[in-house]
Amino acid sequence: MATSSTPSQIKAKHPAVVAFGEAVRRRRRQQGFSQEAFGDACGIDRSYMGGIERGEHNLALINIMKIIRTLGVRPSEFFGDLDDVSGDDTAAK
Repeated sequence: MATSSTPSQIKAKHPAVVAFGEAVRRRRRQQGFSQEAFGDACGIDRSYMGGIERGEHNLALINIMKIIRTLGVRPSEFFGDLDDVSGDDTAAK
């Protein structure tokens, strides 16, 4: 008998999504934002922001740009933080 997935099962997180969340958290903290204040400034719910920082959400581009604008950096500068992310589908071809 096959088992079915349950909501309580933990899915493996993609390295790029995790690295993005870690970069957001690091930059947010460097700027002195609490997670709640940063979420408010971005227009993103605090609990959703927590999921972003934990690498649980693969974001839409519009939300990525909200975060980058709120951090006050250029997209190219922010994504430089992810240059060393490994993963089969993130490697340059």
